[in-house]
Amino acid sequence: MSTPTSCTRRPSVRDSCEQLAYVAAFTVSSYSTTTNRSAKPFNPLLGETYECDRTEDLGWRSFTEQVQFTTPLVAMHTEAKDWTSWQEFTMSSKFRGKYLQIIPLGIAHLVFPASGNHYTWRKVTTTVHNIIVGRLWVDNHGEMEIVNHKNGDKCHMKYMPYSYFSRETPRKVTGVVTDKDGKERWVIQGTWDEKIEGAPVIKTAESTRGKVLYDTGPSTVMWHRDYPPPELEKCYCFTQFAVTLNEPEEGVAPTDSRLRPDQRLMEEGAWDEANDVKVKLEEKQRQKRREKEQEALLAAEEGREYVSYEPKWFRKETDPQTGNLVHIYTGEYWQCKDTCKWDRCPDIFL
Repeated sequence: MSTPTSCTRRPSVRDSCEQLAYVAAFTVSSYSTTTNRSAKPFNPLLGETYECDRTEDLGWRSFTEQVQFTTPLVAMHTEAKDWTSWQEFTMSSKFRGKYLQIIPLGIAHLVFPASGNHYTWRKVTTTVHNIIVGRLWVDNHGEMEIVNHKNGDKCHMKYMPYSYFSRETPRKVTGVVTDKDGKERWVIQGTWDEKIEGAPVIKTAESTRGKVLYDTGPSTVMWHRDYPPPELEKCYCFTQFAVTLNEPEEGVAPTDSRLRPDQRLMEEGAWDEANDVKVKLEEKQRQKRREKEQEALLAAEEGREYVSYEPKWFRKETDPQTGNLVHIYTGEYWQCKDTCKWDRCPDIFL
């Protein structure tokens, strides 16, 4: 989901390649706040959920659930009038002494029902530098390929890694959109913390060094970042939108993050109490995990199948685009909210 940390134009695109260029700009926008967001977040609890209903003002609503604990995994589903998006997020990490590499796993989907265009992509690597000594700073780097499964359009993007010795613009992102025949149709460039521009390709040529040169039409700013006011530095550098996400709201599920007691206490400035409750919550989850492990051992000894945990709002299905087993939204959350029917929600808080 794009957030008000940035501004993405909503044009009437002429074809799927132009739409793919805008989708590429959308994927970049999710990294715009990572330059100054290096603090460690809360560890979500198994079964913890979060809803964000902005149908009235922004035209979309989103729902997430923590569906796995041993390897933490969150599933998300977002729906609007003209599009639907869903994804799983988990990650692996590598500690290299001075820095920590975070490698996101899982695939994001974006579908436009009117045209049938179905896009997928994977996130790039994030590296947190100066883990031991110095000021933490974040870099996003790697390659990303966005694919339109309807017609074979692709966008290959490169996030340039920062180098003290490089003359490249810091945080630079470049990309080329090609159609099903491999013909270059659009080029995009910019930075992941500032803005992305796109331009249609008129013709291509090859330089003497074998590099492809693009003759393009006028460029368009497809996304640019809206900076928060300076006073939000006191709020962990959250954007104005992010600051509102933890405001209490009536009618949410009992597992919603806004009802999590340690997070609420910290929001109210009760730091010592928040830490005490956090320890109790984590111990409660560890105890449940130990009980599940004992049940699994007993089931194995008795030769019967054992299911350790079943998500409440998602179910595992085979993704027809990738062939992977993924968590798909059941479509039941908002109906249960309308009737205040929360009997399926686990008891995860104190």
